[in-house]
Amino acid sequence: MNIMYSNKAIPDFQFHVQNLDEMLKMKISIGICAYNEERNISKILDALLEQETTIASINQILIVSCSTDKTNEIVQKYGKRDSRIKLVLQKKRDGKASAVNLFLKKATGDILVLVSADTLPEKSTIQTLVEPFLDSNVGMTGGRPIPTNNRRKFMGTVSYFLWSLHDGVSKTDLENPKCGEIIAFRNFIREIPKDTAVDEAWIEMLVRKKGFTLRYVPEAVIYNHGPESIPDFLKQRRRIHSGHLHLKKKVGYEVSTMKISTLLKVMPGVFDPSFKGLPFLVGAVFLEVYGRLLGAYDFYVKKRNPYVWDMVASTKEI
Repeated sequence: MNIMYSNKAIPDFQFHVQNLDEMLKMKISIGICAYNEERNISKILDALLEQETTIASINQILIVSCSTDKTNEIVQKYGKRDSRIKLVLQKKRDGKASAVNLFLKKATGDILVLVSADTLPEKSTIQTLVEPFLDSNVGMTGGRPIPTNNRRKFMGTVSYFLWSLHDGVSKTDLENPKCGEIIAFRNFIREIPKDTAVDEAWIEMLVRKKGFTLRYVPEAVIYNHGPESIPDFLKQRRRIHSGHLHLKKKVGYEVSTMKISTLLKVMPGVFDPSFKGLPFLVGAVFLEVYGRLLGAYDFYVKKRNPYVWDMVASTKEI
């Protein structure tokens, strides 16, 4: 499909710190793509309503949902309390990218923020995430996910290993950070392919194509919960890797965590020789490699494109 951009001019955000009036004109639209998120949707909405922002204002919180549980009912109740919160109904479950496109169609802010429904941001996260846009060269930012899993358990170690690896990659290669879970970008993208399983990576590619730079913001912390079982972990990782392979085949774009040389460079910083759970870390590496092999099998052999995926139930409780 042809990727489309809006016809409106890209705003010039060449602000200066002393020009507070200009900075306060920057509007933010937040998008949450939700499917049966009744366990966490009220928590994330409360967290977003409590955001401390001084250089911009949140003018929309749009929840795109085709949920069959109580998610929609909860969102509508919040909408009655705060007019910025709107429920955008998706007629059928057609993949997250399709939901993202509905958000892109409805969003009116200068800066758009996409945040996963099964996460919780700190009070300063949104402000910290949008501050880099005061530099007119920046087109997209990404925050730092921190898992809430019990690190003393094997699957908790796996989650910490994975996100520590992403954090290390982003800090090592500042021009090619790994953005996910929460991202912010300028409002010029009209849609992404509906058949992608890696929406953040597509947006990242389009931002680069437009000539903007990316910025990793580790201070923009958001909490998530990793899979609590090996089958759940493998289901998630094989889908993501297969999606990255589809992206690479379609447009030749490769995210930073696909580069083995970068991962090997970061790996020593992730391992702590004194950590008594070193065997857990070795197991985490094995699971990540195995998950990627499964994703490659899905892509090369089964020719599957998992853009509509099954929920990973154990990640839904923060």
